[in-house]
Amino acid sequence: MNNAAYKKLDYSLALLSTAEGGKNFGCIINSLHQVTSSRPPKFTFSLNNDSATCAALKKSGVAAATLLAKQAEDRLVNEFGYKSGRAIDKFASFAVQTDSQGCPYLTDGMVSRLSLKVTETVAIGSYTLFICELLDAEVLGDGDCLTVKEFEKRGEDVPPVAPVYHELSADAGWKCTVCGYVRLAEDIPDDFICPICRAPRSKFVKRSEA
Repeated sequence: MNNAAYKKLDYSLALLSTAEGGKNFGCIINSLHQVTSSRPPKFTFSLNNDSATCAALKKSGVAAATLLAKQAEDRLVNEFGYKSGRAIDKFASFAVQTDSQGCPYLTDGMVSRLSLKVTETVAIGSYTLFICELLDAEVLGDGDCLTVKEFEKRGEDVPPVAPVYHELSADAGWKCTVCGYVRLAEDIPDDFICPICRAPRSKFVKRSEA
């Protein structure tokens, strides 16, 4: 089977967030899809079972999904895609709004917000598929959504827990020797700082030489 066939597909990046037990949870997903045109419309997405957001959403039953704008800052994906909500408050450095269901969401760098109610879940291996009804929707900005392929063009890598993560070849890009972050690029500037752990350029090695 030629896996390159389905890698031709592209996906929009979204911040999926919820609140549970007095704490906010959120992660980057690339699996949000509208699956019916009924009223209310239904959407699906999947989350890795190991994520704190997945566990919180199974309890709260409601979520906000905000679609990232094409010009969204890399730090949105770096903060919500690579770090664990069990260890830090991912929302601490952002201006946070709250929808009518009590779910946190961001407006900067976003094009739209969907407020969703979980109606059904399906276990799929190491992921859970959430089937949701749309409760509310809001346009937050102009322009197109940021997609996986557009994000990768920046020299960035989609978080490994993402449902459509494309595994890198063993020698692709540069790796931070402190936290393991991978930068997809032929070279990185001398003043480059790891977006995850803030390590300097000197802590990066070519994966082909690691």
